[in-house]
Amino acid sequence: MRETEWVKQIARQLAADAGLKKDKVEPEVGLKLPYGYEIRSYGGSGGSETIKYETDLVLVERGPGETWQPRVVIEAKINSINTHDAITYSQKAASHRAIHPYLRYGLMLGNRGRYPLPGRLYRHGQNFDFMISFAAFNPTTEEMMRFVKLLRAEVKASRAMERIVYESRKKGRDHFTVLHRALLLE
Repeated sequence: MRETEWVKQIARQLAADAGLKKDKVEPEVGLKLPYGYEIRSYGGSGGSETIKYETDLVLVERGPGETWQPRVVIEAKINSINTHDAITYSQKAASHRAIHPYLRYGLMLGNRGRYPLPGRLYRHGQNFDFMISFAAFNPTTEEMMRFVKLLRAEVKASRAMERIVYESRKKGRDHFTVLHRALLLE
């Protein structure tokens, strides 16, 4: 199975999940998200350009009218992952967050057998909020349940981060005295 086919299969399973529907997010495959905005000249009509990376899978929240925003980006690799992949995807996460500071970013590995997450991901994946490894191309019911639970928590974290970033000066804002990004290993 090719990586793009696997991602589409996972997206179909996520699209059918009642919990994600309840959270009002839907998966999009191959969405190109801006990671930069370059100004090439000033004055007159000016010249600017939005530059984008294609992502493997994004959980998108639809708003009123034609508005939408990305909540969770999930990059995908099948069979194996190398150090270069880990560094590249981690850098993409940092670049996307420069434009979308509330964005959550993760990596899913498929068809890995019972191998654990590779150590290179811990060392070089500092911009990932989560990583998950599936034993086969077709996740078990338990694997999908864990994945959906994780994604729902990431959507919730994205919304909280958005409030923190964009509502920090509002009069009725939430007041926080602690922010803790927990580490959960399973």
